[in-house]
Amino acid sequence: MNSTISVEKPHRNLFVRNLLTFFLNRRALAIGLVFASDSILFGSWVSHIPYVKQKLQLSDAELGLTLFALPAGLLVMNPITGWIIGKLGEARACLWSAIGLALAVCIPLNAPNPAILALGLFLMGLNGALINVAMNTSATNLERAEGIVIMSSCHGMWSLGGLFGSGIAGAVIALHVAPPVHVMAMAALVLIGSFLLQPTLAQVPSSSRTESGEKAGSSFVRPNRDLLLMILIGLALAMGEGAAFDWSAVYLRETLGASSQIAALGFASFSLTMTSFRFLGDAIIPKIGAKRWLQIGGTLAAAGLLIAIALPYPAMALLGFAVLGAGCSLGAPILYAAALRVPGIPPAAGLATFATFSFVGFLAGPPIVGFIAESFGLYYGLGFVAISLLISAWLSRMVNLF
Repeated sequence: MNSTISVEKPHRNLFVRNLLTFFLNRRALAIGLVFASDSILFGSWVSHIPYVKQKLQLSDAELGLTLFALPAGLLVMNPITGWIIGKLGEARACLWSAIGLALAVCIPLNAPNPAILALGLFLMGLNGALINVAMNTSATNLERAEGIVIMSSCHGMWSLGGLFGSGIAGAVIALHVAPPVHVMAMAALVLIGSFLLQPTLAQVPSSSRTESGEKAGSSFVRPNRDLLLMILIGLALAMGEGAAFDWSAVYLRETLGASSQIAALGFASFSLTMTSFRFLGDAIIPKIGAKRWLQIGGTLAAAGLLIAIALPYPAMALLGFAVLGAGCSLGAPILYAAALRVPGIPPAAGLATFATFSFVGFLAGPPIVGFIAESFGLYYGLGFVAISLLISAWLSRMVNLF
């Protein structure tokens, strides 16, 4: 690429160059496919939440309480993720957590009662926590080893997996395929893919120790002011993602009276814009600025939910979830990268601490929405998330991103 072209069309070329770097790098693409596998399984599960809710005759509050099993599994696993990754290495940690997640996701759809449902969700939380830290650490390791930027594209692959998972869910619902059959088929696909990816993942440099001698994946560190602000912003954005995952289909189906096929498109519309913006992220972030985007993104995300609430029609709700996806899109890539660079905090510890609390927001937010919905209605539950997103936009003005 010559300098003249670079000057005339810098941002377009930056976008193309970053995408080519990602998709033509076998190890980068393998890591991205791990991100996608994780999201395919979660996307397949969330599209069938209304089915499980109806099958077990759960109220909004009962569903919300049961969904807490997922973050419970997360909180149990996170203190030992560093130890596990240190023992297995990132590649094998990705493999075994993907296997565990694929097996666990089959349980909720086949659960005969709320107790078994909660057990399945708890096991999903355990494996989801491990794969989250392992795959993000792998992406960081490859960035450092090869001097490339792939974090936003990896998160784009995660969003693409969710879009694929929920899109397939919408199709199988329309074809009247039994939800347990669909989810088990997706789990089998992920299992096969995980084994095929393992030789390539094993070639990714492993950070068994950081420059400071800290074990990779160390679980927690006491956050300073800037890391705390990142965590609070990440919590709100993750709650926005969680609301789309767990409540978009329920909101469209039960509150707005949409068909099952249209309800499944709620998460698909969210994932479509999130995916698009994440693949554009490596060009957007340098142009606008990471801190400025966090302010814009939080405001956009809140506006999306407010559209869905204030204009209670299926078409407008789909638009609102699409705007929510755009607003939430670049928060994770920006904040994951920033958490690695906080002065005075070892990179792996900063990443693990931020990832832990961010994932808590993703998983604990939907149950909170459920409790609010039980008492006041789902409009108010989603409104709570919208207010949280507006607060995150305000906090973004004060955070330092290094």
